Amino acid sequence: MRQKGFTLIELLIVVAIIGILATIGLPMYTKHQAKAKFTAGLAEVSALKAGFEDTFNQGTAPTLPLIGGTSPTANCAITVTGDLATGAGSIACEILDAPPLVLGKTITLTRSATDGWKCVTTVEEQYAAKGCTAGGA
Repeated sequence: MRQKGFTLIELLIVVAIIGILATIGLPMYTKHQAKAKFTAGLAEVSALKAGFEDTFNQGTAPTLPLIGGTSPTANCAITVTGDLATGAGSIACEILDAPPLVLGKTITLTRSATDGWKCVTTVEEQYAAKGCTAGGA
């Protein structure tokens, strides 16, 4: 007589394998989510640079509505500052609705009349995009 089905030990082995894969996979997935949310926030503020420059060139102090932005978005609470006299300004994003690794952290694009645009973030370097200096304000 032949037995059909799985034995208890076979089922336990399958459960153990799934547990090991979940232990390895979930932190990697969370890290991926954090990087993706950072990149989405950076894309949102980077898209506002052209409007910022256009507003500056027209001799008007930039504000969020003038440069074509709204806040909050799906990824960011955005703030804009600008000083026509010095040519300096910034567009900042506080990351919203994200994994705890990046939630509430900021991405700041800073404009200087002499150096152009620079990206600084409070997100850890492993989650930040290339070209964006981590550990800053």
